[in-house]
Amino acid sequence: MRRHLEPGPDHPITIEPKDTPVSVKLAGDIVLVSQTHLELREAAYPPVAYLPRTDIDLSRLIRSDHTSWCPYKGEATYFHLQTASGEIIENAIWTYETPFPAVAAIKDALAIYPNKVDAIEIGGRGKSPPSS
Repeated sequence: MRRHLEPGPDHPITIEPKDTPVSVKLAGDIVLVSQTHLELREAAYPPVAYLPRTDIDLSRLIRSDHTSWCPYKGEATYFHLQTASGEIIENAIWTYETPFPAVAAIKDALAIYPNKVDAIEIGGRGKSPPSS
């Protein structure tokens, strides 16, 4: 059975809406752009930007069969990301389609592994948040 843990003082999780644009660069192209994002801060990890699906072009995403489990957020599903030249970057994006109630705000939002893309630029500056 999978563990389900609640955020708390020993493992805080906050989610804050940001009106700051995010762009993701891969193979010299901007492959994802969002005018807003959610900033998830979890315990001592660096913040992670979650992009709303409704705000981005999903045409370069290919659903993966891969899943993972977070005891605080639930089951993550993944997408591969396709470059303009057709190269597939496997499991570059993760999402929580049925997150636990404590993190319901990130439902269907997309997070990008910084080591799978060239850059994640938040508000016009490069940033490489780690995965969460």
